[in-house]
This record gives sequence, structure tokens and C-alpha cells, in this order.
Amino acid sequence: MRYVTFVLAVGGLFGAGQATSAPLALDWLAGHWCGGEGARHIEEVWLPEAGGALLGMLRTLRDGRIETFEFMRIVAQDGRYDFHVQPNGAPPTVFAMTSRDEAGIRFENPAHDFPNRIEYRREGDRLQAAIAGPGRDGKTKTIPFAYSACAK
Repeated sequence: MRYVTFVLAVGGLFGAGQATSAPLALDWLAGHWCGGEGARHIEEVWLPEAGGALLGMLRTLRDGRIETFEFMRIVAQDGRYDFHVQPNGAPPTVFAMTSRDEAGIRFENPAHDFPNRIEYRREGDRLQAAIAGPGRDGKTKTIPFAYSACAK
């Protein structure tokens, strides 16, 4: 089963489709976010919106070694918002926005195995994220990620 590990990124964000220049109003996502527990450390970086796109990248370190990385972008195109995710350098998988408010956004791709839903929510100085989809037992499995601003 393919897994999109939820890491967002800058490097592979420059393909598939042209972004419009309409502001996305998602600058609450911008920043350098850190999370993880024990030997696992996750960093997610989002650049502020420019040119109709937010660009992000993520890396997961376990015991100081790269375990996963991901390049991502959120673009406004043809009156919708799309989330392009490239885990570990794979071709992009596209998730369409299904809901949004002033501090949160949800994207879904029902045809993708896992995850088929990705969510972000800003809560004060913290960023909450989650991936969800069908688990091996057929029941919905949700994996939460809690981030705070990385120490400089």
C-alpha cells in the first residue's frame, strides 16, 4: 500500500498546472514547524503565499538520519484549491480542497489508498495536522501531527 507520509515540500513543487495569482489567504500556515517524539523529529516548512501558491517541504529524522521527506504545494487553479504532494520524490498526488475556514483547511482524494484526507488547522501558536484514510482493517485510521514553531 502506498503511503503519503504527509511531509510537505519546496523542491518538487514546480510542475503540473499553472497557479493563478489570486491570494490564497492561507498565510497562517507559513512558518517553520517542528514536532515528533523521542528519536523521531519532524520539520515542516511553509513559505508565505506568492504567485498563487504556497510551497512547503517536510523531513522526518529518526535518530538523526532522514527517514522521509516530502515536497508540497497548494495552488489556486480554475476556481479551486489543489494540494500537490510528492513523498520521497515520487510524482505528485493531487488532493482537492473540500473545506476551509479562517484557520483550517481539508483536502481529499477518495481514489488514493492512504491517506485520502489531509488536514491543517492553526490553533494559536501551534499547527495541528492529520492524515486519514482506510486502515488495513477497513476502518478509518487517523494519524495526528502536533507542531509548534521551531526554536531558532
